[in-house]
Amino acid sequence: MNRPDLTDLALLDVAGMARADAAVIAAGTPGVLLMERAGQAVADAVARRVRSGASVLVLCGPGNNGGDGFVAARLLAERGLRVTLALVGERSLLAGDAATMAQRWTGAIVQIAGLQPQRYDIVVDALFGAGLNRPLEGEVAALVAAVNASGRPVVAVDVPSGLSGDTGRSAGEVVRAAQTVTFFRLKPGHLLQPGRALCGTVTLADIGIVPELVFSAGRPPTTFRNAPALWREGWPSHAVDTHKYRRGAVLVVAGGLSGVGAPRLGARAALRIGAGLATIACHPEALAAHAARGPDALMQRAAADTAALGRLLAERRLSAVLIGPALGLDARARDAVMAVLRAQVPVVLDADALTLLSARTGSLKRYVERRDAGCVLTPHEGEFERIFSAVHDIAQARSKLERARRAAVHTGAVIVLKGSDTVIACPTGRAAINTTGSPALATAGSGDVLGGLIAGLLAQGMPTFEAACAAVWLHGRAGEEVGIGLIADDLPEAAMRLLGEIVAG
Repeated sequence: MNRPDLTDLALLDVAGMARADAAVIAAGTPGVLLMERAGQAVADAVARRVRSGASVLVLCGPGNNGGDGFVAARLLAERGLRVTLALVGERSLLAGDAATMAQRWTGAIVQIAGLQPQRYDIVVDALFGAGLNRPLEGEVAALVAAVNASGRPVVAVDVPSGLSGDTGRSAGEVVRAAQTVTFFRLKPGHLLQPGRALCGTVTLADIGIVPELVFSAGRPPTTFRNAPALWREGWPSHAVDTHKYRRGAVLVVAGGLSGVGAPRLGARAALRIGAGLATIACHPEALAAHAARGPDALMQRAAADTAALGRLLAERRLSAVLIGPALGLDARARDAVMAVLRAQVPVVLDADALTLLSARTGSLKRYVERRDAGCVLTPHEGEFERIFSAVHDIAQARSKLERARRAAVHTGAVIVLKGSDTVIACPTGRAAINTTGSPALATAGSGDVLGGLIAGLLAQGMPTFEAACAAVWLHGRAGEEVGIGLIADDLPEAAMRLLGEIVAG
């Protein structure tokens, strides 16, 4: 089977996109041609949104982003739209390709002071691109505030002005776009929040940059948009003569009677995603409660102490462990986490297990590196803060993507930093940003299901990073399918119904 071309899913940071532009220009494509194509894509996006003869306000900045705006303004005027072009600064200060495109604009150029965006049908934001590293100030900030208050749709060039293409964040005013037109490859800031919400619909335009000039064996992509092509090659496949242990046995380490539901959600999810066996290991007093609740396919085993848990972890046919959901925070729970870390079996650490590990952040990598098996940590933002707030290198990272990456290196584990823009990061540097999901997933037990999905895929032999990416994607799609009214109990069944979509490709 041919390996998938992952460059289609690659994300480029600002520096990477600059290198891509430079490589294409060095190979013989003039920069003005790239700018013409970019402006054409913006003009096409605007034209699809307005009626014939509509009024368009094009806001141009002093750099190449503004050059794209000059191209779009010229092409829109040629189509018969009523175009007003406003420029930040003086035309005489424009340089390079932007200056060339400004010369091709034969209409008037107005100053930004006193503009009333509400008087136009649509606004083109070509003020500043993804590389802006300072907050908007003065008249420009006031103009952006006026654009946002106008209620008029905005088509942004590359990214909404004021937004970082690397982090998806802004230190001040930022344009709220209805649509963003970007080029060649998406940037992390298009997918990380709040950037994703501020970009509106993102259109990726082909402006003639050849991937082979950008990505090579010596410089493969390391950051991706999470999608099935990223991990489908590693998806579990079972022969006709398989049996339950070949499909993988998952152990979910639970606590006592006070938390019966959470570990069961994880175990059920592991079964629904294809694991052949899932067993709850719980305190003896909780055994009857677990046994009474079903499903009948779910096994229960008592683990009165660390020694008993150790025997379960040593079973030859065990394939993966999930520990943390409703585990508890007492000494017995702490000892259970350490026993799991010492076991040579893939593990997903979630919920209470993460809180217990926050006291051992400095030594966690040592435990992980002693293991000959995958390790996944699945913190939400609060748990991540508790674990890593004292690690200066991680705390000082500029973006969620960079924080997750550094945490993966610091721990030696795959990090799943959850949220509406979940980031999955591997110690090798690979990372993916997820885009599936729904606000309906913000409900009790949702994370327990995600942990079970990851454990179920690990149990079936899927590589650690790919298993985490696949589970996050599928969890998000399940939330989309069920929608508002979802409870966590719905997710394993919803995920099961989507498995055919993955296998079919």
